Amino acid sequence: MNKRFKLIITILLILLGIFVIFYPKLKPVFAAKQSSTESGGPGMGMARNLLNVSGFIITPTTMDELINSIGTLRPDEEVDLSFETSGKIIGLHFNEGSRVKKGDLLAKINDRPLQAQLQKLQAQIKLVEEKEFRQRSLLDKDAISQESYDQIVTELQSVQADINLILARIDETELRAPFDGIIGLRYLSEGSYATPSTKIARLIKMSPVKLELSIPDKFADEVRIGLPVVFSVDNKNYDASVYAVDPKIDLDTRTIVLRALYPNSREELKSGRYAQVTLRLNQIKNAVSIPSEALIPEMEGEMVYVFRKNRAEAIKVTTGLRTESHVQIAEGLNFGDTLIVTGILQLRQSLPVVLDTLISN
Repeated sequence: MNKRFKLIITILLILLGIFVIFYPKLKPVFAAKQSSTESGGPGMGMARNLLNVSGFIITPTTMDELINSIGTLRPDEEVDLSFETSGKIIGLHFNEGSRVKKGDLLAKINDRPLQAQLQKLQAQIKLVEEKEFRQRSLLDKDAISQESYDQIVTELQSVQADINLILARIDETELRAPFDGIIGLRYLSEGSYATPSTKIARLIKMSPVKLELSIPDKFADEVRIGLPVVFSVDNKNYDASVYAVDPKIDLDTRTIVLRALYPNSREELKSGRYAQVTLRLNQIKNAVSIPSEALIPEMEGEMVYVFRKNRAEAIKVTTGLRTESHVQIAEGLNFGDTLIVTGILQLRQSLPVVLDTLISN
């Protein structure tokens, strides 16, 4: 009796051990059967576990290679007006903020001493001219030597040169507008003493206006004259084009300076203002373009997933132009392919998926 009891206890312990060991492995089977029964069969359970994804149908796209930068508006011409000589200002012939034409007299320095010298030389040259006339008549009659006549000619030329010098110095006492523009604020009053280093006023020409900007040196080979530029000031857009490129790269900032020109015929844009600038370096038509988030980097390159026959298929691709939101695919995809753009991290090759949404380009 005692032996039989021990045998029964031993058998029960063995069965209990077997149950403890194999129950965790059998539990998923029972759970799967229960799930299948509750969902109406095996097919319904699998459909419920499939990954839902969104697709992007690839269509021909025009892509622009753009650079965004900050630019500064500069006048077409700008100069600080000053005299070429020193003296007392006897006249200011402009109003602050007024428009002037090239050659307009803006200011005048006292030139009375020079005018007196000019009158003296003009009287002197008359005498020398009369003397030269008489000497030439005598030379024609062989009454004087050629050397004597040459001396009076030299004297005449010397007096004429002195007159030209005085006239040039008188011109230096007049301050004239070097180009059409707008006069700024004046810094001196009539009666002030001016020197060549004294700034009288500033003259600015704002039509057209120049837009100056810098871009990274890696784009230096792509920049060319005539490139279109769009810039905005106070949320208003303006179209310009590149007319000059600095041939030297700034070694401190590793940038290259460009200048674009805008007509500014109404002169609504003012010098010194900042502008948001977009420069279009290149344009690709009929490009295969995909959203950047759909591209998966790998050790050997890059790949994407496309939707084919209700499964996710991994495709290796070669990329080209990149923008802020899209990437050009040079090789690997074709127009009409459906790109998977959601659930990227959960995808693997040939994984069954459900396409529930199509996203437009």
